[in-house]
Amino acid sequence: MSADSSGNGDKRIMPDQMAHPLPRGAAAKWRAGVLGATGLVGQRLVKLLADHPWFELTEVAASERSSGKTYAEAVRWHLDGPIPGSARNLVVKSLDPSLDCDFVFSALDSSVAGGAEEDFARAGYPVVSNSKNHRMDPDVPLLIPEVNAAHLDAITTQQKNRGYDTGFIVTNPNCSTAGLVLVLKPLHDAFGLEKVFAVTLQAVSGAGYPGVASMDIHANVIPFISGEEEKMESEPQKLLGKWDGARFIDAGLGLSAHCNRVPVLEGHLECISVSLKKIACLKEVREALRNFEVDAELATLPSAIRHPVHVLEADDRPQPRRDVHAGNGMAAVVGRVRECPLLDIKLTLLSHNLVRGAAGAALLNAELLAARGFLNRRVQSEGEQQLPEPVAR
Repeated sequence: MSADSSGNGDKRIMPDQMAHPLPRGAAAKWRAGVLGATGLVGQRLVKLLADHPWFELTEVAASERSSGKTYAEAVRWHLDGPIPGSARNLVVKSLDPSLDCDFVFSALDSSVAGGAEEDFARAGYPVVSNSKNHRMDPDVPLLIPEVNAAHLDAITTQQKNRGYDTGFIVTNPNCSTAGLVLVLKPLHDAFGLEKVFAVTLQAVSGAGYPGVASMDIHANVIPFISGEEEKMESEPQKLLGKWDGARFIDAGLGLSAHCNRVPVLEGHLECISVSLKKIACLKEVREALRNFEVDAELATLPSAIRHPVHVLEADDRPQPRRDVHAGNGMAAVVGRVRECPLLDIKLTLLSHNLVRGAAGAALLNAELLAARGFLNRRVQSEGEQQLPEPVAR
């Protein structure tokens, strides 16, 4: 069975100009910048932005040691295929909020992301962040479009609280949380959730480059990833909770996570047990997962998957080697749905940690922001810094 024929008969909606014209009222592509463009997630963003129907990569920024070099000179490219031609000759800039772009993606290390993202938001840039620093801020949306698109309503409160004009910060969750919550969402909607117990087997690419030393991970499993269990136990509460117009209200789930690093290159595998509020048979659980479908608005987004959860029937699936690229890396793949003797059901899920869990998640978030009119056109005034030009929402 191929990665895209994973039980749902669903493939990623490919981002081409014919299938995905610009949203109504948009006359040209939005210009995107990538902060932290030389890292693994930054590279993945650069690759995903090549030939994107809505966005054009115009700026790359990174640390001072890369500043002034061309992107091809500065980056140690780790992805399959060559550096996109649109990025090769871009000059790497410093993390100064004066980039020639309409909005920025942040793939910065957490050691610098917090302050840099605030600087860009304060200067009027929408910031679409993959970094952890602002995920749990009380006025920052932690977003998975298929799960909690309504949380974007918090942006106006954030701007008011922080004195931002047209800038703001929106984040995507931790790479292991992303796949987990995408699978929990249809169960939460159909049956309600009480408790979730998760054990992760996380790929080495989640540690970045150079990541885990080869002598530590080869033929081994490391049963600790700093801060990972805390993220998995807190982020789903916000994602599955509600924005009441003034604050985020947690979902009130019982959550426990064990996180392990394993010698797999890409793809986080998770074994979860779930307690449901409503009694459901295994057939009903599988149907709820398989029939989970995005709404009409999300279906128009270039990176969207109509059915973002793929359900496999084989006893030994999903597997990272065979299933990690389902939906071009944007699907969560589920298998081994069965009864749990302690809770109600248990299953295995797989998601691509660098696509659905990082760069692809940020790209989908930016597409939703564009479709809803949150991205501004920035124009250059002679002798002045760039000023925001509002776009009607």
